[in-house]
Amino acid sequence: MRHTHPTYALHFCVILLSVAGLCLLTTTAQAFEPARFGAASADVTIVEYFDYNCPYCKKLGPALRDLPTHDPGVAVVYKEWPILGDVSEYAARAALAAKWQRKYRIAHDALLDGPRLSNDAAVDAALVHAGVDIVKLKHDEASHATEVNSELARNKSEARELGIRGTPGIVINGRLVSGVIDMDGLKRSIAEARADR
Repeated sequence: MRHTHPTYALHFCVILLSVAGLCLLTTTAQAFEPARFGAASADVTIVEYFDYNCPYCKKLGPALRDLPTHDPGVAVVYKEWPILGDVSEYAARAALAAKWQRKYRIAHDALLDGPRLSNDAAVDAALVHAGVDIVKLKHDEASHATEVNSELARNKSEARELGIRGTPGIVINGRLVSGVIDMDGLKRSIAEARADR
């Protein structure tokens, strides 16, 4: 069962997801576009608010990643929302910083697909193993700290406005999917989103 947060459109940071794709409206400067994968013309856009140490996010990750390949009408947008402690925060910042060496997807998959990240060293090791230049990443994270902070703050604000209580938080074409969702539930929600058009 899906629902839309009742005060969703009344706040300073509004997410509008339509058949045309993702449109972000905000009164604050946008650091950079959130990671989006899939066709620009996709009729279904899925936004995931996630934590790299969330076991449900890790379980859903591979299926969500493959969706745009299996269904060209689906686009997926990833939004880091580290709520499970300092290591999650460290991992989220590292993944965002990887954008400046064009390796966000590599970093994202390395951190999400692997085992639980027990400490910062485990995050660094996973990234190095995946081919991320850790020295450049540390430099980029420091020099772009304002942008990274802005991205995380915006994601946190959006999640609160949407009424998301935990990860993964899934929004499909502007509607929040309640509860923990598996692949079958995701497919049903996609079909419902298309039927609502």
